[in-house]
Amino acid sequence: MAAGMAAAISLAGCSSVINQGGDTTCKEYLTQDEATQNEAVIKMLKDENQQDPSGLQSTAARNSALAYCKTLGNENSKIKEAPHL
Repeated sequence: MAAGMAAAISLAGCSSVINQGGDTTCKEYLTQDEATQNEAVIKMLKDENQQDPSGLQSTAARNSALAYCKTLGNENSKIKEAPHL
């Protein structure tokens, strides 16, 4: 029983962070660290292209989403709305 409770507690701590990929809002994206931003962008690119993006693609898309969210986007805009290849 104790092992089951420990597993439930450890899973509960992880369930609040879900990688939404391109559906990540600018408000969320701008508060994330670089590694988490990369994960969101890579998921977005994989969802769109059904393949792993190159390092250059993911870096360019991350920078594009960052620039978009800081300029044209608003807090409810999604990073998939940023121009990217």
